[in-house]
Amino acid sequence: QVQLVESGGGLVQPGGSLRLSCGASGFVFSQTVMRWYRQGPGKEREFVAGIVGAGAIFVTGRTNYTDSVKGRFTISRDDATNTLLLQMNALKPEDTAVYYCNVRLLDGDYWGRGTQVTVSS
Repeated sequence: QVQLVESGGGLVQPGGSLRLSCGASGFVFSQTVMRWYRQGPGKEREFVAGIVGAGAIFVTGRTNYTDSVKGRFTISRDDATNTLLLQMNALKPEDTAVYYCNVRLLDGDYWGRGTQVTVSS
């Protein structure tokens, strides 16, 4: 049974930092591409960042980001603990959203319940 559990959200002032975590189980985490998405108030869910797993021989650990977070967010993974991370720096009010962990397997997409990030003074 695939499970994804996000944590680390909260209220932070503009310019502040948060670190999100996603604990994963039920699949071979180390070989799987993992992604963060977010959904802001009144907006559609959008891709934030992704990181390749060890199963991709020549691109292991490669990351990609949506343009609006480049240079501010860093995605990483700890394959020893099956944990996906998202370090968020220089946060802006427009980063306010529920952040979701995602994995795409052969039988479809799996999502966590999300963690709320609110950036406000």
